[in-house]
This record gives sequence, structure tokens and C-alpha cells, in this order.
Amino acid sequence: MKTRTLGPLTVSALGLGCMGMSEFYGQPDDAESIATIQAALDAGVTLLDTADMYGPFTNERLVGRAIAGRREEVVLATKFGNQRREDGSWVRVNGSPQYVREACDASLQRLGVETIDLYYQHRVDKTVPIEETVGAMAELVRAGKVRALGLSEASADTIRRAHAVHPIAALQSEYSLWEREVETTVLATLRELGIGFVAYSPLGRGMLSGAIKSEADIPDGDYRKSSPRFQGENLRRNLELVTRVERLAREKRCTPAQLALAWLLAQGEDVVPIPGTKRRDRLAQNLAALDVSLTRSDLDQLDELAPRGATAGDRYADMSTIDA
Repeated sequence: MKTRTLGPLTVSALGLGCMGMSEFYGQPDDAESIATIQAALDAGVTLLDTADMYGPFTNERLVGRAIAGRREEVVLATKFGNQRREDGSWVRVNGSPQYVREACDASLQRLGVETIDLYYQHRVDKTVPIEETVGAMAELVRAGKVRALGLSEASADTIRRAHAVHPIAALQSEYSLWEREVETTVLATLRELGIGFVAYSPLGRGMLSGAIKSEADIPDGDYRKSSPRFQGENLRRNLELVTRVERLAREKRCTPAQLALAWLLAQGEDVVPIPGTKRRDRLAQNLAALDVSLTRSDLDQLDELAPRGATAGDRYADMSTIDA
């Protein structure tokens, strides 16, 4: 397995996003999900990504069960800040120092571990100065509960302010052939400061896999039913983009998903995609992207096929929690 670095952490070049195993993308299948996590570890994947709000709370417990007895093989990443209740209802984005401490202790218990390798603030709390939140996160590092700190969906200015309080190892934000906004200012800031980048939704929430051809392909209860990019005219326009990617994938004799992941991997040694799946067959297909070689001509062609800003519609129905 090829490796990359996120601050002090050495991780597999591809990680595994575990969110969809518990919520948002159809019905959970815990047995298959645990088998998928263990198959990922067997294949050399080390970076596992979860969060307290997935489930809510059930995904951390699932990951904890899956890695029991194999803790030393895992770089374990989880997140706090999107505060939810046990019944799934929303509370708020919470970055208060007291909540940081409470959330970390709860995650450690659910995961069944003594230390979290990479602890992210899931969303920036605009009511609490980032210096206060990261200051509390830094206390967790000094206490030995956390090894490295991360942010998610933070702006360049917030990243600078946070990094001045305590080194930030990684920023996690959406990045793919159909979501390239981080290329405007964020990636340059990360590279200036020596911060790694973890790309979530690297397959465009499944769109770049080619599996979705119409709204009818999205099951009831699936998060994408309410996503602007998967509705009406937006979906029609976005399918045109996917068709262009599929055409090049056929030429390269790989799947569209493998092409999309290979493109991300080629964006820099500091970029670590974390495609999510709860199925072993999809995991194997995703890992094969590591063997897809793209020429400069291929990369230039993909830039033309899927330029920044080409995707229609907002990423979320409510973009208010994104730090811009």
C-alpha cells in the first residue's frame, strides 16, 4: 500500500470513509460493513474515517467493533461539532471548549480506544472563536487523548488562525472532479502551512461511479433525495459531466470511479481521498484506482471535461454551516 503523510501521521494513500455504513445512503448492513472494514485493513488501508454524528453515535461503535484486536493497524479519525441527539434530531454546530472535552471522551468510549489519532472539528462554530475551540483541542493532545488535530470545511483564514494556536495536521473537505472549490484558496494555504488534505466524497456522492442515471436510481430515505445536485435540471446537467468522464474511463480501461480517484491522487502527495463504501466488492474496485496511471495529457483532458464550477447546484440544501 502506498502511503502519504498528514502532519505527524503516516496513512494509506486511500482511506475508507465509514459514514454511509450507518446513515444517509440506504439501509445499514453492520455485518457487511464490519467485513468491509476488516478487508480494508487486510489490503493495507490504515486511515478509517468516522464521526460522532454518524448514526448518530452508532458509526463510532461499529468502527470500534470492527477494529477490536487490530488497533495498531489503524490511523483512526473521528470528528465532533455537529451536535445531535440520540433520536437523530439536530442541536447545533458546537465548538465550545466544554463540548470539545465532552465529545472527545464520549467518542473514546464508543470507539473503545484510549487515543484518537486524528480529531477533527466537523464544522466551524461561527459563534465561538476558532482559537478557543482549537485551544481546547490542543489540551486533548497534551492529555494524550488525541495525537493530531484536524478541521473540516474551514476557510483559508480560519485555517491560519487555528494553525497559529496548535499545528493542524489535516483539513477534510469535499473534493472531486465535480467539486473543485478548494482549489481557489484553500489548497494553496494548506501547502504553505504544511497541512495535509483529506478529500471526502471523492466520487461525488456516488455520481462519478456512473451508478446514478436518474432520480429514480436514488432510493427512498437516501440523503441525495434532498441534495440540489441530484434534482431536476441540475441532475440532467451533472449527468452530462459524468458522461464525459465515463468516455475517458473507457479509453483508459478503468471504471469512472477509478478514474476519478486516480485524478485526485494525482493532485498532490498531500491529498488523501477517503471513498466511502459498505461493500467489499466496491472497496476492491476503489483500491484498484491506485494502479491507474494518468499522463499529463489525461489530466489536462479531465481539466477540460470537468472544470472548476462545472457542476450545477449547491452541495447542500443548507450551505450555512460551511465556513467561507
